Amino acid sequence: MDHDQHHHQQQVQHEHHQQHARHGDGDRHASWAMAARATLHCLTGCAIGEILGMVIGTALGWGNVPTMVTAIVLAFFFGYSLTLFGLRRAGLDLRAAVKVALAADTVSIAVMELVDNGVVALTPGAMEAQLSDGLFWATLLGGFVVAFLVTTPVNKWMIGRGKGHAVAHAGHA
Repeated sequence: MDHDQHHHQQQVQHEHHQQHARHGDGDRHASWAMAARATLHCLTGCAIGEILGMVIGTALGWGNVPTMVTAIVLAFFFGYSLTLFGLRRAGLDLRAAVKVALAADTVSIAVMELVDNGVVALTPGAMEAQLSDGLFWATLLGGFVVAFLVTTPVNKWMIGRGKGHAVAHAGHA
């Protein structure tokens, strides 16, 4: 890491600590708009991975469990990747960016995956639907909508305590 990157990282960490000092254990006034943006950011990565995993598993005729596992793994991969990309572009080195991405996205992605996979698993016929079936796509997209609605309050609560996407925003500062 060169001197400028090290200085930028120290500055980001200092600003993050100053924010915590001003707000105690976080900004208790996290807005719904901020939480919705954080959730939408997370949902974008999750949706890319989830759809790709479901399409791969369904197209290859895999069973439900390997298809869902593939979709979940890819959702985490793409969810983290979008955050990593932004953090690296903001100047953080890879190690620091990975730490921030894990702190920022793990709970959000986990809740989102639990909810949207739960919707798919609990919708009659959805697990047997093929790529050409409207039920396949309707259930998948409906699961994303429900996951967004459930995960947004979780993100609002976490951001209000200086956790979740608040950590990523400190990394972008």
